Amino acid sequence: MQRREFLATSAAVAFGAVASNLKGAPSETPAHRQLFELRTYHFSSAEKQMAFEQFLQHAAVPAYNRAGIEPVGVFKMLAKDNPGMKLEADPMQLWVLLPHNSFESVATLEARLAEDHAFQTAGATVLRDSRQNTAFTRFESDLLLAMEGSPHVEVPTKSESRVFELRTYESRNEDRARNKLEMFNGGEFAIFNKAGMPGIFYGGAIIGQNLPQLTYMVVHEDMADSKKNWQAFFGHPDWKKLSTNTGYKDNVSKVIDQFLRPAGGSQI
Repeated sequence: MQRREFLATSAAVAFGAVASNLKGAPSETPAHRQLFELRTYHFSSAEKQMAFEQFLQHAAVPAYNRAGIEPVGVFKMLAKDNPGMKLEADPMQLWVLLPHNSFESVATLEARLAEDHAFQTAGATVLRDSRQNTAFTRFESDLLLAMEGSPHVEVPTKSESRVFELRTYESRNEDRARNKLEMFNGGEFAIFNKAGMPGIFYGGAIIGQNLPQLTYMVVHEDMADSKKNWQAFFGHPDWKKLSTNTGYKDNVSKVIDQFLRPAGGSQI
């Protein structure tokens, strides 16, 4: 067996052990729903963040595409877009969205990248950083299964002024988390589109932080549009009907709301 095949097979078996514990989870995702890996990278300086952004643009994103992962989203946060967070400076973070078409794609990605000579060459400085000069401090990763009503990542606009709103809804228990997923599939998706803020992705977290939770991303043409769009959403008759359905009561305990901008190399 070739080394690449061995690595891919080993990773698939390891991930399969985890996936087998998920109710009804096959090797392929249900009804061809994508899996979204959302990574958050942290850096010790703005210079390290910029260097990693360039690494993503010139080495990592093309390699992800060669591995069948596209479109790739790369995002950063500006303090001015998030006044409620009371940030003193732009956070030294980058968000990377990787849409996968199967559990196997998630499990074997790192093995496939290790065998991608072009990637290993183009990204050598970051991939082989030194102990004294690390490329990033750490990164977190959430794995989300696309919701039934929105099974794939979408790219509704690429206007220069676009701003992305990343929202996470935490629930107090898994029953209420499933209920919120049912609420999205029960009509909430369509209201976002009607309100002028189409979705990039909508996913329920399988693995990640602060579970149970779901995370989604919508896009606004610019920051000025975001307030107008939410007013349209909450004022829409479809939302008023859906939100007064007592079956969906108390299904969200905390909302985390962040506005992001496209960073270098983003295909979204």
